[in-house]
Amino acid sequence: MQKQTFEQAVMADGFDQPVEVSREANGFLDVHSHPFEARALILCGEIEIGLGDTKRTYRAGEVFQLTRAQPHWERYGPDGVTYWSARKEG
Repeated sequence: MQKQTFEQAVMADGFDQPVEVSREANGFLDVHSHPFEARALILCGEIEIGLGDTKRTYRAGEVFQLTRAQPHWERYGPDGVTYWSARKEG
């Protein structure tokens, strides 16, 4: 997916304007949740997200989505990760 297509889709779905987020190489963020729904487009690098007993790696061009208050952990690839993230409150 391209940035313009992603932006149009999230805005049409009621999300805020996407912002760019970068995370360090080989980083890890333990189990946490957010008080908002999140949808993100991977621009470069990779991120592995764990939800309960499952995990998945997302790479450039792929989109992930997390529901509000969904517990998850994150692991960043050897080159880190940069993604465009949009939030939907409530």
